[in-house]
Amino acid sequence: MSELAARSQEVLWAFFLGGVLLGAMGQYTHFCTMGAVSDVVTMGDWTRARQWMCAIGIAMIGFAALSDVGLIDPSKTLYTSSRFMWLSTLVGGLMFGYGMVLASGCGYKTLVRIGGGNLKSVVVLVVMGLSAFATLKGITAVWRVNTVDTWFIDMPAGANLNALNIPGGYLIGIALVLEVLRHKDFWTFDGLLAGAGLGILVVAMWWVSGCWGFVAEHPETLETMYIATSSGRIEAFNFVAPLAYTLDWLMFYSDQSKVLTSGVVAVLGVATGSAAIALVRQTFRWEGFADPRDLGQHLIGSVLMGVGGVTAMGCTIGQGLSGISTLSLNSVVALSSIVLGAVVSLRLQAAYLERNARA
Repeated sequence: MSELAARSQEVLWAFFLGGVLLGAMGQYTHFCTMGAVSDVVTMGDWTRARQWMCAIGIAMIGFAALSDVGLIDPSKTLYTSSRFMWLSTLVGGLMFGYGMVLASGCGYKTLVRIGGGNLKSVVVLVVMGLSAFATLKGITAVWRVNTVDTWFIDMPAGANLNALNIPGGYLIGIALVLEVLRHKDFWTFDGLLAGAGLGILVVAMWWVSGCWGFVAEHPETLETMYIATSSGRIEAFNFVAPLAYTLDWLMFYSDQSKVLTSGVVAVLGVATGSAAIALVRQTFRWEGFADPRDLGQHLIGSVLMGVGGVTAMGCTIGQGLSGISTLSLNSVVALSSIVLGAVVSLRLQAAYLERNARA
């Protein structure tokens, strides 16, 4: 048991340091998935979108390699399922994508903004975390389970692209990376750091959780397990449910059943890494709401992200990077609907601003 406890601490520290690097990278390069969609929609600029594509490609290649050499078991990840939850991921993704535009960024960007002194993002984090927790175990969880979660397609071979005989992670990943690299505007330090760095970090966390955190035989239960994860399965980065569990851990800290998990320490790490870079570069600035409408917009966006993120089983990082690297069909639908929801939200906001300008 002492060895198990020591190994658990090592896994937690690895996820915390991974979160620190992820937060530092986000603050330094200004990478933002919502910003990537916004750049394409409003300016036709694909720079940050290509960073995202590069990260996805590298994560796919890395996950496939870890699986092929036997370092991790791809059937034990958080995103592995025999159910294609098409309606949950569609509805949840649309809600999340629409909400992240209103809230000025996804869960990951919210943590990066907090590290830079953005007080609006503190409100977003709390409301999003509470909404996510309610959708995991509370009133909206009951609605979710009794509505969208009842619509699914059973796929005994696994709800992923490999089961449909579609080329695996190597081919898709390499194609994405090559497509990105052929554009000269991607060849900048920030572009390479954000694209390659994000992908490599996700692969590293797959290894930490699935290999370093793997216990073949628990000393008490004699069962195999993956330590330090809230799901008991292999996890990488995700910033929806972990925000809820972070609030739960803080509020019930004295309850010994509330323990740190890889998701919680990654949340703390991202904010820490972002703050460190903001302080070093002297870009740390306190920022609050401009007016009541700004507050209301962020509150609505936070609720949509919390409820939608849990319903879709992930966010732009959870489903849009970690999940998609496993070739999960649920992740494909979630990512597509998140992007669609964000585009709709951006279009409606642009139309609103145009009407006000004319008035």
